[in-house]
Amino acid sequence: MNRTTELDTVARTDRPGTRSSLTADLRALGVQPGDVLIVHSSLSRLGWVAGGAVAVIQALQDAVTPEGTLVMPTFTLNLTDPAGWRNPAVPESWWSTLRAELPAFDPALTPTRKMGRIPELFRTAPGAQRSHHPHSSFAAWGRQAGFVTDGHALTFSLGEKSPLARVYDLNGRVLLLGTENNTSLHLAEIRAGTRPVTSFSGPVLVNGERQWVTFDEIDYDDSAFPPVKAAFEATGAVRIGPVGAGTAKLMSQRALVDFAVHWWTTRPHETSG
Repeated sequence: MNRTTELDTVARTDRPGTRSSLTADLRALGVQPGDVLIVHSSLSRLGWVAGGAVAVIQALQDAVTPEGTLVMPTFTLNLTDPAGWRNPAVPESWWSTLRAELPAFDPALTPTRKMGRIPELFRTAPGAQRSHHPHSSFAAWGRQAGFVTDGHALTFSLGEKSPLARVYDLNGRVLLLGTENNTSLHLAEIRAGTRPVTSFSGPVLVNGERQWVTFDEIDYDDSAFPPVKAAFEATGAVRIGPVGAGTAKLMSQRALVDFAVHWWTTRPHETSG
């Protein structure tokens, strides 16, 4: 956090967040020992926290205990085909070089991109495991970490053979810390079958050798998410409360996904694209 941003954060924080105070906030929200939680977070929205991302991760671990499981998306969309890059776009003359030279995804080494400080630190936490997908990996910590991260398929990376589906199997919950991002709705997109199939590609290790591979994905699009989120929240299924200086939301992932699948399959005119 740069100095100007940190000063702004201090100015809008009534009291500093700490590992113990954040744990208490999570408990008051309804997080329980043994919970399986998929967490989306914005550190800056939580106000000034003593210890920053370290304290947030420790508080989450304290809240679910080692009997529980924490899961976070650790995406790396910079390892996609450069022809599709928009932020930033690169010259077409670079594309062949990048396809030949981009390092293959390495779950231990490859950093997240634009995911925030909490998941970037979480992927390296002692005991954390990370799934093997060049674009849509997830990191997990706790009792079910191996079950959640093993067997992540290249194709339809947020679908039935993904950590999202394993969280669904475990009847896990979604925790939003100061953000509205909710990756579990992509699992609902796939199950609803309303989005077209497209191709993605990227560098992976196959038997220890770097290869550029192409595989099927759906054309994920979160522009249709806001009305589904609002309708689901209107049912009273989302617990809302403070964590630090931010607003947190806690909900059943299974209930959210099932609700969204029903929404998109009964209102096809309201799907994106």
